Amino acid sequence: MIEAGQFDLETGAGLMACPRCDALHVEDELAEGETARCIRCGKVLARPRAGAFTQIVALSVTSLVLMVAAIFFPFLEISRMGFGNATSLFGVALAFSHGWLMPLTVAMLGFIVGLPALRALLLVYVLWPMRGDGPPARNAGEAFRLSELLRPWSMAEIFVIGTSVALVKVAGLATVSLGPAFWAFCGLIVVGAASNVFTCSATIWDTLEDRGAFTDGREVVADPQAVAQTRHRPAPDGRAG
Repeated sequence: MIEAGQFDLETGAGLMACPRCDALHVEDELAEGETARCIRCGKVLARPRAGAFTQIVALSVTSLVLMVAAIFFPFLEISRMGFGNATSLFGVALAFSHGWLMPLTVAMLGFIVGLPALRALLLVYVLWPMRGDGPPARNAGEAFRLSELLRPWSMAEIFVIGTSVALVKVAGLATVSLGPAFWAFCGLIVVGAASNVFTCSATIWDTLEDRGAFTDGREVVADPQAVAQTRHRPAPDGRAG
C-alpha cells in the first residue's frame, strides 16, 4: 500500500495513466463532486458522484429485466398476402440449434445476450454491498476486473443496427411489424449508455481499495494502517477477512 499523494516509479504505485494519451498523473483521493482531468488532453480520469453506485445497480437490474423481455418476447412479425409469422430471439436460436449453424447461433447469443447479462450481474455483485459504507463482497476486485474486460464485447447496439438495415430491405417484400423485444433491445442501448456515463472505473477501484479489497497490491489509501487492520479483522466464523 502507499499513501495518497505519494508514488513509486519502479512499481507504478500511486500513478494513474490517462487511457487516451497515456500521460502519467499522481493519484490522489477525491471528494464527492470533484473531478480529475488529464492535464494533457482533458479526459476525465475520475469523478466521484454521490449515489452513483445505487444508480449503476438500478441500471444493471433494469438491463437484466430488459434482456429477459428481449429474449422471450416477440421480436418481429412478417406478413404477406394474409400469411404471417412472428418469432422471438429464443425461437430463432432453437430453429438454428442443429447442424452447422449451431456454433453461429451460440456465438450470437453469447455476444448479444450472454456477455451483457454477465457484465450486469458482475456490476450488481460488486456495487450492491458498497452502496452505503459496507465492505466489498468476496473477490470483488476480480469480479470488477472481469466486468471491465467484457465492456467492449457487449454488442446489443450492433445487433439492433444490423437488424434495422435488414428490415429496411425486407420491408419492400413484405409487411414487417416490430415486436416488444425489438424495443427492449433499443431500451438496452439507452440503459447501457446511461450506465457507462455513471460508471467511473477509477472511483470504483479507489472505493474497493479504501474498503480493504485486494486489487493488485499497490493500493493507494488515505490511512494504510486502518485498512490493513480491516482486511485482517477476523470474520464471524473465525477466519481472517
